[in-house]
Amino acid sequence: MKKINFKNILTTTFNKKSKIKKKLKKTVKKKTIIKKVAKKIIKKKRSKVSKGKIKKKEIINSSEIKTENLRIVKSNEQKPEIKKVKTQGTKKKEYKIKDYVVYPKHGVGQITEFKKISIGGIEVEAYILKFEKDKANGMIPVNKQFYLRPLATINQVNKCVSILKSKPKTKRSMWSRRAQEYEAKISSGKIYDLTEVVRDLNKGDDLMIDQSYSERQLFEKAYDRLLTEFQIVIGASLEDAQKKIDKALKRNLEAQKPQAPIKPKEKIAEVPEIVD
Repeated sequence: MKKINFKNILTTTFNKKSKIKKKLKKTVKKKTIIKKVAKKIIKKKRSKVSKGKIKKKEIINSSEIKTENLRIVKSNEQKPEIKKVKTQGTKKKEYKIKDYVVYPKHGVGQITEFKKISIGGIEVEAYILKFEKDKANGMIPVNKQFYLRPLATINQVNKCVSILKSKPKTKRSMWSRRAQEYEAKISSGKIYDLTEVVRDLNKGDDLMIDQSYSERQLFEKAYDRLLTEFQIVIGASLEDAQKKIDKALKRNLEAQKPQAPIKPKEKIAEVPEIVD
């Protein structure tokens, strides 16, 4: 067995500790030197400010001085100037007052007037829309009029009727996913997507088919928007436009059938009773 020299163990441990202490002292000295240099720089800047040579904004704080490999780096980066916009960029108006337009989120609306409104100190020129069905008013800036679309033409309406007559396309995916797709089609503002939703969610006069509340709600939303657009484009009454859509969807057929005139009942002549 080898003998253990406690003296050698103690000397090695003390030597290690002394080396660590020396390293710590060196790092402390370096930090103190850096702090002194930074203070000198700040004092020089402040003296120049007091004399009027440098503005107050150009004073370097001690936090802005970075130390990498014992070198002091000065941050001379300037912040970008924020320019306040007082007026909005003008654009040509594509629509006139009393024009009907389709706003994807709310459906068909009518432009009632133009207004200049200040929002956050910026003057904005906007269309004021009136939605008769919702009994609400809306506003959209002129520079974002690309969100609006004009009403469909008669040819597009006839194509929509042919889409309503075609077979519905139903998917086997989960209802939550299908509901999101239907909602996206309705809010897109495209008339063909809207007609597809009405066609796919239509159950007709079949009372045996169960329909959930959310499914019925989506159908009514799409149906009402399509009906209002049909009514304005065709220039017919609400009942006539509804009959046209229902005929294509094969809904309420019994109500649309012309009722035969009821003949008046013939009076039977009273026969006198014979008494024995």
